[in-house]
Amino acid sequence: MAPRTRLLVVNDPLSPTLTEGLRTLLLVGRADQLRAGGVLPRLGLSDALIEPLLERARPGDNGASQSTFVGRLKVVVAVLPDACSRHNSPTRAWAVPGLVRGVDGEALVVLCLDQAAHAPALTRAVARALPLFDATSGRKEERTVRVAPVVAGQPVPAAGLQASADAVRLACRLVDTPTDTLHTDAFVAEAQAVAARFDLPIEVIAGPELAARGFGGLWGVGKAATHGPALVCLRWAPAGATRTVAWVGKGVVYDTGGLSLKEKTSMVGMKGDMGGAAAVLAAFVAAVEAQVDYGVLAVLCLAENAVGPEATRPDDILTLYSGKTVEVNNTDAEGRLVLADGLAWVCEAHNPDVLIDLATLTGAALVATGKVHAAVVSNDEGLEAAAVAAGLRAGEPVFPLLYAPELLRREFRSPVADMRNSVKDRNNAQSSCAAQFIANHLPSPAPRWLHVDLAGPAWDGENRGTGYGVGLLLELGACLG
Repeated sequence: MAPRTRLLVVNDPLSPTLTEGLRTLLLVGRADQLRAGGVLPRLGLSDALIEPLLERARPGDNGASQSTFVGRLKVVVAVLPDACSRHNSPTRAWAVPGLVRGVDGEALVVLCLDQAAHAPALTRAVARALPLFDATSGRKEERTVRVAPVVAGQPVPAAGLQASADAVRLACRLVDTPTDTLHTDAFVAEAQAVAARFDLPIEVIAGPELAARGFGGLWGVGKAATHGPALVCLRWAPAGATRTVAWVGKGVVYDTGGLSLKEKTSMVGMKGDMGGAAAVLAAFVAAVEAQVDYGVLAVLCLAENAVGPEATRPDDILTLYSGKTVEVNNTDAEGRLVLADGLAWVCEAHNPDVLIDLATLTGAALVATGKVHAAVVSNDEGLEAAAVAAGLRAGEPVFPLLYAPELLRREFRSPVADMRNSVKDRNNAQSSCAAQFIANHLPSPAPRWLHVDLAGPAWDGENRGTGYGVGLLLELGACLG
């Protein structure tokens, strides 16, 4: 039975009082930082404890841990790998959740950092290992896991760390919650609760009103479900803001594939096909709590791709918000339909300076960039470079895919509509093509646009949400001019 866990980021100087009542003390860092930090003496423990543990640990590529006991206190040393290629995050965030997961009882996690700038990434990585959603029966034990980021044994300023860690856990909770609980109406309620908490404006366009207002993609994907589709927009507009970024999240709360039905094994886990919208809503909460100085529009494109009498059929033609017509040749290529509507609408309604969409869009992205990196496509070289740099800082790396509209638009040719929704040749840069479909519905001239396909890193090996995208959005938002 999993405990109910409170995560608390502490900014106190290390002292023996932090170990009072603990069951577990976990030290996380590269070997040289663990040796040089002098952490154990500050906590009232012998520094001699650490060397035998380090000698036994073999971190390899994914880190390793060793443990011992001091009385009833379990002391664990989690050694991060030294290896880190130029395409990977120097924070080593990829290794942290596996080392932290399973930490026992009341615990203190001391992050022995190479540099203070790594604190947000590693704090969020700890948060990933402590999910909130749990439907097991029985009484739940309550516990607190404290996280103390330090450099050379001295505390790192904690401003914003709690908010971003909480945001990751919120995104994970949304992804982990099954659709019988987190249907589209419940997701709208989550967004409304955020708006009420911060007294911010929210716009909700739902049900048949979507069809009446021209959202043919969202309505077409979600109209067969018991809980209908919705577009939600929350707005943060601080005084004096000189730029506005729109974050648009794919929120397909369940994806059966529609009438192009998925196989039974590939349908499992599709409650998480709203990982993009989860990251957008959670990052928005963290951005507002941090009082960022730029405007943020959080747009959630919510639908359940269900099977029923009203389901969109292959061969149906939808008119999207852009005014362009789409012949549906694959109802399982639904995410691009809801995103195309959301992006076209936010451009018309709010004219943002930068447009970023997040989506668990294509299995091909997982093949292209793996389970740690998201795949990105952008119409702006500077934005693409900024995303790569931000991902490395955030511990949520990305890697660029091909942007070549003149080579990819042909894949969507239709004899009866402006385009089809799925490619003719699945071997021709499929993930870039999916992004290009979305770009086909942007206004001309288009704003600076970045597409993030997080089909790989949105889930872990247990099909649980990772909260991927929260850190990327926060880091990227802070550096965009």
